[in-house]
Amino acid sequence: MRENGQFERGEAESESGEASTEPSIDAVELQGEELEIGYPTTTEPVVECERVLLPAGEVTALVGPNGSGKSTLLKAMANQLAPESGAIRLDGQQVQSLDSKELARRLGLLSQEHDSPASLTVEELAYHGRYPHRGFFESVGDDDRRAVERAIELAGVEHLRGKSMANLSGGQKQLAWIAMVLAQETDVLLLDEPTTYLDLHHQLRVMEVVRKLNREDGVTVGIVLHDIGQAARFADNLIAMKDGAPYDWGPPREVVTEELLSDVFRVDASVDAESPTGPHIAPHRALDE
Repeated sequence: MRENGQFERGEAESESGEASTEPSIDAVELQGEELEIGYPTTTEPVVECERVLLPAGEVTALVGPNGSGKSTLLKAMANQLAPESGAIRLDGQQVQSLDSKELARRLGLLSQEHDSPASLTVEELAYHGRYPHRGFFESVGDDDRRAVERAIELAGVEHLRGKSMANLSGGQKQLAWIAMVLAQETDVLLLDEPTTYLDLHHQLRVMEVVRKLNREDGVTVGIVLHDIGQAARFADNLIAMKDGAPYDWGPPREVVTEELLSDVFRVDASVDAESPTGPHIAPHRALDE
């Protein structure tokens, strides 16, 4: 593990193993410092983190076993959970200082916990993602229509746009929620296990959309994933969580090691660091807890 678990911007690598390009001047970074995060029902912090950074214009994946604090950290970064101490800053501004609508224009969150009226169609749900961009009495405009059409296309739900949420499968609902958060058109996009309920085809589709938004629009992405292989392939940076704290972070080829898989995931595995699409993991057996 590198000292303080920190790495400098510009170390991240692309899928091909080459250094990623510098972020655009409009890209936005999200950073947490001296964080202690808990819940009203817990007496001790669930997450303690000296420093965590989502570099501007890059994709950062949070990985780790169940209960390691990935989702808790992401909620705090999105201002959905107030830290007991420390600060979250969006390009230097504390997120707590931004009103909810301004924050929603700049930062989008797809959490694991979402619900919508069953009568809403997929298209109507996508339009809900446009609320931060309109005044209270403003009607839907051309920018809203363009954003929703692009979001529906990117999420691959054109054929579902007129269907009600009540009539969708779990995977289809997940894609509809992804369309909604894409329609929000934010500088930073936080996704908590967006591939849940999806088959392999749609998992890859979602990850390809994430990369497209990042590469073409300069969106800064933080994404919680259970599949460390997918994370290593699609992310510029990994943050590996263990027992509520970052175990290591940095470019996938540096972070994904046999030692990490043993210590963090309790898996005996081989790692091919020279694979052209990122570190390739071959698991052998589960280790004793």
